[in-house]
Amino acid sequence: MTNDQIWMAIGFGGQFVFSARFLVQWLSSESAKKSVFPIAFWYLSIGGGVSLLAYAVHRRDPVFIAGQASGLLIYARNLQLIRAEQAERSGSHASCPVGSPEPSPG
Repeated sequence: MTNDQIWMAIGFGGQFVFSARFLVQWLSSESAKKSVFPIAFWYLSIGGGVSLLAYAVHRRDPVFIAGQASGLLIYARNLQLIRAEQAERSGSHASCPVGSPEPSPG
């Protein structure tokens, strides 16, 4: 494999992972019968975003670099918010996964 082919594989691989997040989100939403963003969506966003950022840096494309870098900040922040919510719930609602309705009192 040539260097260009390796970078092409990184680019296409990143795009595949990044696009797969929408399939995961759609299937999760269909299962829940409402719009949801499972934690896997954010991990796929980061995985695909890092690969695409590496490809963009290799290509020296400032537009693509700015878009992917700013997106990575948003994906990481969402994971941070999810972890904070999980930590908050671990005390009184340990059995409730993030995104599920809280149990009714009584």
